[in-house]
Amino acid sequence: MRQLSIAGAWAHEPKVFPDSRGSFHEWYRASDLDEAVGHPLRLAQANFSVSRRGTLRGVHFADVPPSQAKYVTCVRGAVLDVVVDIRVGSPTYRQWEAVRLDDTDHRAVYLAEGLGHAFMALTDDASVVYLCSEGYAPGREHGINPLDPELGIRWPEGITPLLSDKDAAAPTLAEAERQGLLPSYEACEAYCAQVRARD
Repeated sequence: MRQLSIAGAWAHEPKVFPDSRGSFHEWYRASDLDEAVGHPLRLAQANFSVSRRGTLRGVHFADVPPSQAKYVTCVRGAVLDVVVDIRVGSPTYRQWEAVRLDDTDHRAVYLAEGLGHAFMALTDDASVVYLCSEGYAPGREHGINPLDPELGIRWPEGITPLLSDKDAAAPTLAEAERQGLLPSYEACEAYCAQVRARD
């Protein structure tokens, strides 16, 4: 597990074993994640999405507590996966980091509760699997427009973004902050400490 520049986010970079039949790799190992994060990933829901090239999903996040920690990988094709620090008061607030997830290197990304998540499909039929610590709850789910110029995520050039109506209408980060939608860094740290103590 490699810690990313945003606290609470890690990239898993597995060793892939190819042979004449294909390949094998471990895309998730609980002990590795436990050691990095400080507690087990409580698996409450697993999601699977298939996206055509250019599909841009996110930036999504949920109210804290309990929010939703995610462990994400791409099992077919490729996506540019982005973690966004939307925790008001965080030392890296408003910063983002991108990791390419694909069916060659088989990386995965973990993001802790309170972080924003988005990805763009770089290929047709890009298939993404998410392990989630909490189930989907519409009343506490929110979004930030992934094309917010002040957020400045550098999406790949030459690909037209395809957004859902909901994501296209999502507020900018500044608007979400003014509306009181964003979690505080203090609340996220307190909740993560509770999870570590519980587990």
